[in-house]
Amino acid sequence: MKAIVFDKVGSPREVLRLAEVPIPDIKDNEVLIRMVSAPISPGDFLFIENLYPESKRPVFPQQTGGNHGAGIVQEVGKDVAGTEPGAYVAFSYYNSWAEYAAVPAEWLMPLPRIFPPEKAAQFFNLITAWDLVEAAQLKPGDWLAVTAGNSTVSTMVLQFAKARGVNVISFVRRAYLDLNDLGAAEVVELSSLAGSVGDRVAEITAGMGLNALIDNVGGPVTGELIRHMAFGGQVIINGGMSPDRFELHNFDVLLSGIEIRSHVYRYFFTPPHPNDGQILRRIAEATASPDFKVAVGGMNRLEDFERAVAETLDRPERGKQFFELCGLEY
Repeated sequence: MKAIVFDKVGSPREVLRLAEVPIPDIKDNEVLIRMVSAPISPGDFLFIENLYPESKRPVFPQQTGGNHGAGIVQEVGKDVAGTEPGAYVAFSYYNSWAEYAAVPAEWLMPLPRIFPPEKAAQFFNLITAWDLVEAAQLKPGDWLAVTAGNSTVSTMVLQFAKARGVNVISFVRRAYLDLNDLGAAEVVELSSLAGSVGDRVAEITAGMGLNALIDNVGGPVTGELIRHMAFGGQVIINGGMSPDRFELHNFDVLLSGIEIRSHVYRYFFTPPHPNDGQILRRIAEATASPDFKVAVGGMNRLEDFERAVAETLDRPERGKQFFELCGLEY
């Protein structure tokens, strides 16, 4: 089978290559998946650069890239119960940039066959966005600020929050996507902002401040937004695209009653819990319709990995890049 592999740690532009490798043999607790689609995400590059914790490190030689994807179960190990060949599943594990992947059954997330491949492949992003909105503890009429507004997770957060009656302010460097069409109450383009971020927040919220902030960037803008939270607001750190730090005084937090915490994808270290089935079905049901939009930057063959990686690194605002591997009718 074809796979995108790497033999050493380094820049994805430099170390990735297309290889012909054996279809993996499965263990008794695993299934063999014929891959339908797999996303190219920033987290995949962290894996290639060996920036993940000890429990998620590449193994050489010929480590296959990709940590998420969706496909059709072809074969099941003898200890696997509840999953049959032909099942359509998503997973967050390893080795998804290939025509086939061997995945422990406990990591599988079943999906309805009608679920679009471009959403199935990044089901992890849908889960992340859902969990972020839940963690923000918002009620209808509240104000939520989201940074990196053009990013995949931010556009998903926007749609989930809008469905709950929350007012969303999307902060972007430049307005590439029609975020108002997705439900943003306001889009703040930082590259053309005349005044301060804080003044703009005060103007938009009529002085009420932000009830929650989901931050994917960091840097001075984050500090400014935190200083304009409403009393008791929730600040959730989900990413760090900026190399810069933000500054706060203790009283910026102490006297505003705000809570600052981090968020890590719920299945980063551990597989789905058996009791998670209901919430995963709810997420799938809420996002299956074409009304819930995801920005697709390109569907690529494995042979075109260099272009797909370059697009992801250089032009992420144009939408998510995917590897398209086989059709659902397979």
